[in-house]
Amino acid sequence: MKDPQSLGDTPPEEFRKQLHKLADWIADFRENIESLRVAPNPAVAGPGAVRAQLPAQPPEDGEPFEKILSDVDRLIVPGMVHWSHPMFLGYFGWTTTAPGILGEILSAPLSVNAMTWRTCPAATELETVVIDWLRQWLGLPNEFGGVVYDTASVGIMHALAVAREQTAPSTRKLGLTNRDLPRFRIYTSDQAHSAAEKAAITLGIGEENVIRVSSDDEFRMNVALLRETIAQDRQDGFHPLAVVATVGTTSTADVDPIPEIAKICQEEKMWLHIDGAYGGAFAMLPEYKWVSEGWELADSIVINPHKTLFVPLDFSVLYVRDLERLRRVFTLVPEVLRGDTIEGEKNYMDYGIQLGRRFRALKAWVIWRSLGRDGIVARLREQIRLAKLLANWIKSDHRFELTAPVRMGVVCFRFVAGIGDAGPGSPTPATTDQLDRINSELVERINASGRAYLTQTKLYGRTVMRIGFGNVLTTEDHLRTAWDLIRETAGAL
Repeated sequence: MKDPQSLGDTPPEEFRKQLHKLADWIADFRENIESLRVAPNPAVAGPGAVRAQLPAQPPEDGEPFEKILSDVDRLIVPGMVHWSHPMFLGYFGWTTTAPGILGEILSAPLSVNAMTWRTCPAATELETVVIDWLRQWLGLPNEFGGVVYDTASVGIMHALAVAREQTAPSTRKLGLTNRDLPRFRIYTSDQAHSAAEKAAITLGIGEENVIRVSSDDEFRMNVALLRETIAQDRQDGFHPLAVVATVGTTSTADVDPIPEIAKICQEEKMWLHIDGAYGGAFAMLPEYKWVSEGWELADSIVINPHKTLFVPLDFSVLYVRDLERLRRVFTLVPEVLRGDTIEGEKNYMDYGIQLGRRFRALKAWVIWRSLGRDGIVARLREQIRLAKLLANWIKSDHRFELTAPVRMGVVCFRFVAGIGDAGPGSPTPATTDQLDRINSELVERINASGRAYLTQTKLYGRTVMRIGFGNVLTTEDHLRTAWDLIRETAGAL
């Protein structure tokens, strides 16, 4: 039998030593991250490689922290894609910062459950304040209240649940079956995130009832086509429920024409949800205030500070006009919690399906106080500057072309050498299908090199390369190195 004195927590002095060791490890990791490969070496870290080095059986006896930390260095770090690396240029970059790391560390020992006000007044009230800070920065009207979730996908599901309840009252209690209800339709552009389909699956509306409206030549939702599609659906017996408009589309970071879409939603008595997960935060910049035009007419808006506002992953805010509508759909108090709910105080468990809730607001509070509005705006402007600089480099090389306007911190481009008439002695022009394969191969080779990490997407059916900015460690020198690597790899192909 174990000594009863060994059954508690780690002794304070030993824990203090471990914390100091971990602090040094974190600081060293951030300082030396450029020396690491961005992605694992596929030759030695293919599928199953990490798993093969881990014990198949769980440990019987405890192991010292030093051994665990050494195994992180030996097994985990080499098997990662390092999203925090300054040469990670995929997706929307990454917003890891030192203050954000400190905020995450702070929340761990506090270990509270922010489900009701009474279970942690500080967590509830700080979340309320942080949500309102962001509302003020974005210029949203006072009637919008918010709640923090982990991702925008969860936010859109909750927003559409309110739209469904508003259109088909008592669905919360009775469900959708055997009620002689029409089939609901949700409309979004062909450039929007797949979260709309996942929400429709979850809510019983059905994936096929999410209608993808074609975009225009600037990758924005075609409003005339949206109006025609809604009219045709009504004629065919469907019930138009909601439109999901995007501010900062996934591939190109373009912005749907929100005011025109809002007008249609008002005329058709439909819910308007704005997915500003990436692009919405740029409304903080005076010169980007145009991205928030029409927001005052929306029913719900989602913003992901973990994409643009330097908060570590799993921090998304859903704003709903008259937040009480969201609470009415989801509030449910089990007897075990009745004593921990106080009338008149906000209990965030009432605003979604999640009961247990992390103290997420703490990390946002730490970093937003550390950077301030001016610091955030300056860093967003730097992302835009780097994106436009890269766009100019692409325009100056005849082998490449931009494939979408550069609106924010995203650049889409394509290797096109060989298209067009071949002059005397020139190689045979490549077909568009061949160029698709070449562009995809370019991204794969660059990522496999470990020197940088890009993503690829399709625009009008053609494969293009895509670079996203967001990492505060990425400088103009890093971007020049990445551009040289792209041209070098293209030359090799």
